[in-house]
Amino acid sequence: MTGALAALIILMAFLGAPVFVVLSSFAILGFYLSDIQFAVLIVDIYSKFSNNPVLYTIPIFTFAGYILAESKASVRIVDFSQALFGWMPGGLAIVSLVACAFFTAFTGASGVTIIALGGLLYPALIKGLYPERFSLGLLTSSGSLGLLFFPSLPIIIYGVVAEVSIPQLFAAGFVPGVFLVVLLSLYSIFKGGTSTVRTTRFSLREAARSAGRAKWELFIPVMLVVGIFGGFVTLGEVASITVAYALIVETLIHRDIPLRRIPGVMHESMVLVGGIFIIFGSALALTTYMIDAEIPYAMLEFIQLHISSKIVFLIALNVVLLMVGCIMDIYSALVVVVPLIIPIAVSYDINPVHLGIIFLTNLEIGYSTPPVGMNLFISCFRFNKPVVTLYKASVPFLIILLVGLAVITYVPQLSLMLVEYFNIR
Repeated sequence: MTGALAALIILMAFLGAPVFVVLSSFAILGFYLSDIQFAVLIVDIYSKFSNNPVLYTIPIFTFAGYILAESKASVRIVDFSQALFGWMPGGLAIVSLVACAFFTAFTGASGVTIIALGGLLYPALIKGLYPERFSLGLLTSSGSLGLLFFPSLPIIIYGVVAEVSIPQLFAAGFVPGVFLVVLLSLYSIFKGGTSTVRTTRFSLREAARSAGRAKWELFIPVMLVVGIFGGFVTLGEVASITVAYALIVETLIHRDIPLRRIPGVMHESMVLVGGIFIIFGSALALTTYMIDAEIPYAMLEFIQLHISSKIVFLIALNVVLLMVGCIMDIYSALVVVVPLIIPIAVSYDINPVHLGIIFLTNLEIGYSTPPVGMNLFISCFRFNKPVVTLYKASVPFLIILLVGLAVITYVPQLSLMLVEYFNIR
């Protein structure tokens, strides 16, 4: 009977059942087999939600990100970036990378970035004579590029699940995030220099003019970094300040969003948050069962028996996480997989903060990894191209990102230098 029920749940997953249904079903089956009352699930989930002072920032940051995505902030950011980098070979491609990283950091969802910015950046790249395959690969792979930057929701959720300092994670993600952007920018410069890509002459006047138009949005990262790392505000306070600031700027100063549209934007953002929290709660239930069943410890014993080298463990970890990033939603992966990996990684003397950056980088790359990376299908829909075309277009960018992942994995100081230098707690 147990095997039949497990097979039925797996079949449900393959037939397209929602992730939270599959996770909850496995959790309930596990508690049933352990003869534990199902009420324990509800009590445990409630206590973890109610006693966590960080989770309430997720809907606030998400709302702020949706306000920026709904407005013409993307146009102003792209215009400013183009004024700064348009003179370089591959300048517009670099603009695309920066703009995508900025918006993914705030929305926490690469799909939103591809859908919101794809219609703006893809025609611009084609008009600038960038090859179609390069343009598609660039936008597909950079859709998740901002997940390591403040105030990325996946970083917050990793910090909650792993019980790691969130300010430390934000500081740790900055240099690796910039490193990945730089790697892709160098490739873009190379492609721009070997083709007939158009460039624009640098104009200080145009740079100043575009900076003036985008100054309110450009101030947001400065406000966040100074507020948090300067110790002036807490994470919850800066989240509230950010959403209030974004509302004032986009509705009253730029007037991109009429006030009557705000309830609709709020609804759309909370649908995403609701989905995240449903998955979060379901995954917490499954995690609770796995911990009660001592599954992480059994895995630890098995891995330590067969893998003695830290380097070999990190290679195996990256392979597994890339597969997880392909087939699982990022929020499900964070809540389900992190509790399993944390004790194993600690036994190999891997810093939990560094592990978080490795974890998120893998999931970031997994979004664009064939055959089932989510970004591939979102781009397929957004740009109306066959998915096989997206597979081919993404390969060069994936190779570059995998090189970056190797450096991030085996050079922990890349992640920890800012944490240690500024003694962030």
